[in-house]
Amino acid sequence: MRQARVLLIAGLTFLTAACAPGPARTNAAPLDAEALIEALAAAGAEVENGGAVEQLFFSVDGQILRVNGQDVQVFEYPDTAARQADSEQISPDGSTIGTTMVTWIDRPNFWAKDVLIVLYVGQDETTVGALTAIMGERLTGG
Repeated sequence: MRQARVLLIAGLTFLTAACAPGPARTNAAPLDAEALIEALAAAGAEVENGGAVEQLFFSVDGQILRVNGQDVQVFEYPDTAARQADSEQISPDGSTIGTTMVTWIDRPNFWAKDVLIVLYVGQDETTVGALTAIMGERLTGG
């Protein structure tokens, strides 16, 4: 009888451990261009591909997204460290990136998150709000 009780307790302990929830997922996939497009669309934005873009001050080429009619440049890096190396070169007002001085036609708004740098040159608050909701606070333009 005692042996049966020990086996029952051991079995219940095993089942309890097997059914317990695992640790919370901490390795969520990094935000990439595809996920950004999906998040913008899910938020109700109209998003179209506008073609390729190159900025000499970034180490990767990007793509233009037309977000509700506004041009948004998206630069996707192979990893966060590569993105961070470029985003750390952006001055707080966006006028200097590394050793390059830039004269913008309107206010530069930069965001950096995971493997993305996003640039929107303009002041449309709907666009800024949508990008900030997904990317977090701006590096510039705030």
